[in-house]
Amino acid sequence: MKKPNALLVCSLSVIAVIGIWGVVDIQSLVTWASGIVQQTFHSRGWFVMLAASGMLIGCLFLAFSPYGNIRLGRDDEEPEFSTATWISMLFSAGMGVGLLFWAVAEPLTHFNFISGMAPDFIAAQQAMLATNFHWGLHAWAIYGSTALTIAYFSFRRGTGMMVSAPIKNLFPGERWAERVGWLSDFMAIIAIAIGVGGSMAMGVFQVADGIAVLGGRETVGALLIGVVFLAMVAAYIPALMIDLGQGMARLSNAAMLIAIGLVAYTVVLGPTEYLLNTIVQGFGDYVTNVIPRGFQTFTFFSDDVTRWFSDWTLTYMVWWIAWGPFVGVFVARISRGRTIREFVIGVLFAPTLFSILWFGAFGGIGLFEALNGAGELLAYTQTNIERVTFALLDRLPLSVITTLATVLAAFLFIVTSVVSAAFVLGTFSTGGDENPPPRVRLIWGGLLGLLSVAMILSGSVDSVKILISLGALPFVFISVLLMVCLFRGLREEGQRNADR
Repeated sequence: MKKPNALLVCSLSVIAVIGIWGVVDIQSLVTWASGIVQQTFHSRGWFVMLAASGMLIGCLFLAFSPYGNIRLGRDDEEPEFSTATWISMLFSAGMGVGLLFWAVAEPLTHFNFISGMAPDFIAAQQAMLATNFHWGLHAWAIYGSTALTIAYFSFRRGTGMMVSAPIKNLFPGERWAERVGWLSDFMAIIAIAIGVGGSMAMGVFQVADGIAVLGGRETVGALLIGVVFLAMVAAYIPALMIDLGQGMARLSNAAMLIAIGLVAYTVVLGPTEYLLNTIVQGFGDYVTNVIPRGFQTFTFFSDDVTRWFSDWTLTYMVWWIAWGPFVGVFVARISRGRTIREFVIGVLFAPTLFSILWFGAFGGIGLFEALNGAGELLAYTQTNIERVTFALLDRLPLSVITTLATVLAAFLFIVTSVVSAAFVLGTFSTGGDENPPPRVRLIWGGLLGLLSVAMILSGSVDSVKILISLGALPFVFISVLLMVCLFRGLREEGQRNADR
């Protein structure tokens, strides 16, 4: 009889306990998680920012150093996907439903907070800067450093696509490396599961609100949320029974095309001149502040500001770390044949530019309304944050079509994310099997659904953010370790080439 996989058993058990706890007594789980997260942010917030900035600087160094010429694969290997398809796939994997959810809500929330301490025009400028920072280069450097490490060791050294693979490859036979590697895989599984479960909950909130808007309903009832959740489960469970192939890539690309159409529609039919100015200024403010902002911890500000920093900036950095191993494996798989320079430039800059365009368009309309006397969208951020994007679309022509498109895009983003995550979790928990058995995939799909139910029961986006942070905090240290492994591996390859 085959011995059970200890990693699979342990990870399934922990995730099941968290999920059941959340369903039985979500308030106590949120309270417990909040205490741990807040204490960690208070004592280790500096490390989170230092780690994220270090990953960004490290990626930029690799892109413009001689290491940038190293190909992720054989020296003569060509990329599997075209550049356009590659960028579309990595972007849809890395952001997804979050862009739809926070398109208007985040800039307006920051504006509402800052306007109490500064003139409105300064508050608007800083709100866009904060939003672009949260969704820009630092986020993609976190994804990119993990993906680049896994891709390099997998395609250049023939290791499995496991978080532990670089550690075990560099220190073969070392007992400590085996233990740290096992712990790394375990932490990656926990971070992925809770992160994807949280995003699935946010997707359910978004889709349910969109359907309520289409139906002319002011509020979203528990029945509608339950129906949306069951529809998502019904959509992704059958997909877990077959191989992860081109079908999922096509669904991701379809969702991305809808997103591109929405931002173009918003710029053309909204206050075009104002939005284009917002995008250009947002780009300039971001470029001139991105590196210094990465080291800012708001030490000398009031308690309200430091609380905002924890609730938003630190939470986002940890959120990206939670998705790091999942997105890392996916991006690594689709990046074979590209040079390190091509990889870094594509992964860091293309999605960041689109995010600046996206938030400049949607957030720009929200700020335009807030600065010109109407405060309806701003009020929504205090009462029903899930509906802000739909409230904005309702102000533009063809709102029924654009609302339906947004609901469809959110649904597709979540379904593809859950299916891909279940495959990655199955790969990790079975020791690197790139096509884990359907039974294992279904188990992970069920547990992701259970985690989503727990987070839906929390009833608030803030609670979801806390639970995601809880799952990702331990992986912060693993992310730094992976970056160290990548530099050591590249240095060893450079020394071998020099000795020839």
